[in-house]
Amino acid sequence: MIRESYVHGASNQPLIGEPIGRHFDHIADQFPDRLALVVRHQNVRLTYSELRQKVDVLASGLLALGLNPGDRIGIWSPNNLEWVLTQFATAKAGLILVNINPAYRSHELEYAINKVGCTALILSPALKTSNYLDILREIAPELETCEAGALHSMKLPTLRTVIRLGTDKTNGMLNFANIAQAATPESDAQLATLASVLQFDDPINIQFTSGTTGNPKGATLTHHNILNNGFFVGEAMRLTPEDRLCIPVPFYHCFGMVLGNLACVTHGACMVIPSESFDPLAVLQTVEAEKCTGLHGVPTMFIAILGHADFRSFDLSSLRTGIMAGSPCPIEVMRRVVTEMHQSEITIAYGMTETSPVSFQSSATDPLERRVSTVGRIHPHVEVKIIDADGAIVAPGVTGELLTRGYSVMRSYWGDDENTATAIDAARWMHTGDLATIDTDGYCNIVGRIKDLVIRGGENIYPREIEEFLYTHPGIADVQVFGIPDSKYGECLCAWIRIRPDSGLTEDDVIQFCKGKIAHYKIPAHIRFVEEYPMTVTGKIQKFIMRQNMIKELDIKEARTA
Repeated sequence: MIRESYVHGASNQPLIGEPIGRHFDHIADQFPDRLALVVRHQNVRLTYSELRQKVDVLASGLLALGLNPGDRIGIWSPNNLEWVLTQFATAKAGLILVNINPAYRSHELEYAINKVGCTALILSPALKTSNYLDILREIAPELETCEAGALHSMKLPTLRTVIRLGTDKTNGMLNFANIAQAATPESDAQLATLASVLQFDDPINIQFTSGTTGNPKGATLTHHNILNNGFFVGEAMRLTPEDRLCIPVPFYHCFGMVLGNLACVTHGACMVIPSESFDPLAVLQTVEAEKCTGLHGVPTMFIAILGHADFRSFDLSSLRTGIMAGSPCPIEVMRRVVTEMHQSEITIAYGMTETSPVSFQSSATDPLERRVSTVGRIHPHVEVKIIDADGAIVAPGVTGELLTRGYSVMRSYWGDDENTATAIDAARWMHTGDLATIDTDGYCNIVGRIKDLVIRGGENIYPREIEEFLYTHPGIADVQVFGIPDSKYGECLCAWIRIRPDSGLTEDDVIQFCKGKIAHYKIPAHIRFVEEYPMTVTGKIQKFIMRQNMIKELDIKEARTA
C-alpha cells in the first residue's frame, strides 16, 4: 500500500540491452519457421526466416541508395507489408524512421518533412480519396523533371529520394522494389558492420505529436525506448509464440508499431494485418480465418465491430487478449468485448507518444471494474509521481499532474530545445500535462487534462494547431477551437469564429478551406460565428463556458465511463 502518489515498476525481468535489429535476429533464429506476418489484403504470409531475409535485403538496399545512419526517412502510408519491412529495415540500417500520419495533407506534410529534414520519403500512391502522389507533386513540382533520387525542391530542400509503392512508374520517383534491387555486396558488408556498431540509445523513430504551441513536435525515440515498451506490453498481454495478434490500428502511431508489431516480435508471435485502414468487416473476417488470439483497438473500433450487421455470424472464440486504449473505455463496451468477443484478458493501457508510449497498463487478472475505471498499474522499470502546482508529491487519491521517468522517456523533441526543456525537467521527469490520481493500491485514474487536448476516436488533437491554421484565412479575425462530447468518436471539434467585417464567410467556406490542407479529423464538426467570447475580468477566454453552451444547444448528454 503506497503512502504517497509515487509508484515505480520494480521488476525481476531485465530491460533488453540491444538494438532492435539485433534482437529481431535473435527472435528469427529462435523461431525461423513460425509464422511472423500475415497481411490479408496483400495475400502475404511470411515466417520469421522469410521476414528476416526481406528485411535484410531492404536494409542493404537503403544503404546502397546512399542513405547513411542517422538520416531521416519518412513513411507516408497506411498499414501494409512495406510498412512493416521498412520499420525493421530502417532499424537495422541505423536510419531514423519518421512516421507521417496517412491523414496529413499538403500543409502538414510539408511541415513534417522540413521539421526533421527528411532525406528520403516512402509513400503510398493513394488512400481512399487522397492522392498522395498529387499532394506531394503540389509541394514539389520539380519531381516531374528530376532524375529519381536527385530531387532538388525549393519547398522541401532536404528531400532527395522519393520512393513510391506499387508497380506503376511516376516521374522523379523510384519504386519500392528498386530498393532491394539496389543492394550490393558492399552494402551487405556495411549492414553487417552496423549490426555490431549501432547502440540501443541511438534515435530510431520520430513520431509527431501536436502541442499547445500549435505545430506538431517530433518526439524522438530510441531503440531502447520502443523495443522495451513493446516487450513489456506483450508481457502484460501474456503473449507467447502461439499468439496471433490482429492489428487494425495504424502503424504511424505507437499503438500499431509498438503495442502491435514490437509486442509480437519480442515474443515470437504473429502480426496479422486485416486491411490497410480500419474496416470492421475485415477485422471480423480476419479474426475468424486466422484464428487470432488478440485484437487491438480504440473504443470506437470495438463499438463498430460489435455494431456490424453480421457480427454474430462470425466465430471469434479464438480471441483471448488485446488492448483497448486511446480514449476512455465505456464499461458496457468493455463488458461486451469480454463476453461477446471472448477477450477475457483484454487490457487497458495509458501513455503518450513521448514515453514510447505506455506507462500504465491493467493486468489480465484485474477485475473488470478495475480495468474500466482505471488505467491499471505502473509498467516495469518506469516511475510515476503525481504532483501539485508547487511540484510536491500529493497523497494517494489526490488529483495532480502525472509525471513519468525511466527508460521509456524520449530523447527530445527533434530540433526543439525549448519545448524539450519544458516537457522534461532537470531530473528527467516527463511532464505529461494530464491530471490523474493514484490510489493506495497503485492503480491510476486519468481524471482530466491540463493541456487543451481533444481526443477524437483515439486521435489526439490540440486546438491551438487548428486555431493557428484557421487564422491564415483572410476572413477570420479570431477563432477558438475546443472539444465537445460526441457519441461516436468520444469527442469532436467545435470552432467559434469572429469574422472580419464584410467577409461574408460561411460555414461551408471554412470547411472547404480546411479540406486538403489539414487532416479530416481536425476539421471542426460544429462551427459558430460569434461577436465575442466569454472571458474572465483579466481577459482570459473561458472555453469551458463555450463547451457548456454547445452541450446545451446541441442537447448532448455527457458520457459516463464508470
